[in-house]
Amino acid sequence: MKTILLLIHFLISFCVLNAQNPEWINYNTTNSGLPNYYVSSIAIDGSGNKWFGTGAGGVAKLADTTWTVYNNSNSGLPYDGITTIAIEEGTGIKWIGTQGLAKFDDTTWMVYNYLTSGLPGHRKFNSVGSGNKWIGTYSGGLARFDGDTTWTIYNTQNSGLPSDYVWSIVTDSLGNLWIGTGAGLAEFNGDSSWTIYNSSNTGLSNDNVTSVAIDGSGNKWIGTSHGGLARFDGTNWMIYDSTNSVFLDNCVITIAIDESDNKWIGTYFGLVKFDDTNWTVYTELNSGLPEKIIPSIAIDGFGNKWLGTSANGVSVYREGGVILAIDEARKSENPEALVLMQNFPNPFNIITTVRYKVTKPGWVSLKVFNAMGSELQHW
Repeated sequence: MKTILLLIHFLISFCVLNAQNPEWINYNTTNSGLPNYYVSSIAIDGSGNKWFGTGAGGVAKLADTTWTVYNNSNSGLPYDGITTIAIEEGTGIKWIGTQGLAKFDDTTWMVYNYLTSGLPGHRKFNSVGSGNKWIGTYSGGLARFDGDTTWTIYNTQNSGLPSDYVWSIVTDSLGNLWIGTGAGLAEFNGDSSWTIYNSSNTGLSNDNVTSVAIDGSGNKWIGTSHGGLARFDGTNWMIYDSTNSVFLDNCVITIAIDESDNKWIGTYFGLVKFDDTNWTVYTELNSGLPEKIIPSIAIDGFGNKWLGTSANGVSVYREGGVILAIDEARKSENPEALVLMQNFPNPFNIITTVRYKVTKPGWVSLKVFNAMGSELQHW
């Protein structure tokens, strides 16, 4: 008998917004504590705090309305140019790509570089995961770090990695890594098995894979620097480019996927939303976006899209109005009826999340049945 673990998030949500809430809010160096206009990376921790990596101002943290800046002069950060921020699940530790890799646990800083650790290069582009940390480098391949003393390096000389330029890393539900490189997409089981997808053996039209994201159905969404967007379901490839979609220059910088499986895509010509049927493009001409180049996207628990720009700070967008704090959500109107939303991810292997809204606080009973009508679990 197969055992299924279902993870339930009990949400008593009041998410219908008051009409006066703006859909766009912009933060820059003149109206906030943001230290630099170029926001290369955004991460959101378990408490809802936003962490912004900037091109020349270090790291900024936004906790409700309080800004804190960490830079080379006031912290253990070794350099003020930040390429990426990843937050470790469970511990909340921040792993910051800069000149080397910086680790910050909200109190203590530790820096790893090619002189003091097993890192194969100097400037880091990505780190993901808890337990083992996977770090993509600019020219040194892929590094795995156990968080203690052991480093393992994968490069074009000793593994199936097709390029030593690693731009993006995500992990699927089975623990396989999907790695965007300068020479295609690599699937790696973390041990010895490599599968390479490129323009010669798949539908990919460009091999420079800048970003990878996985939706609730397990589909991989692959952004390229000159070939638009690709969707891979494990068997079939679908390419979206200037011939059949909105991608004017076929360049995708970053991809984020919300809980409704909408794809939010940062490009050089604006923000793109794709719901698997319809395309929407947001630019500085038709929205509150202050500019069109979007190098980073993160989505918070309220559904706000936090958008890093290349020269105008951070924009926050939410259809119907931005919610910045829990108090705002509680002051808004209650849902008029019970709402049960699609579980995510679906299909799932071990864990899935079911979200629902109720009209008022109280005890809720939730039962899960299989396709034969048998009850699997009861809360």
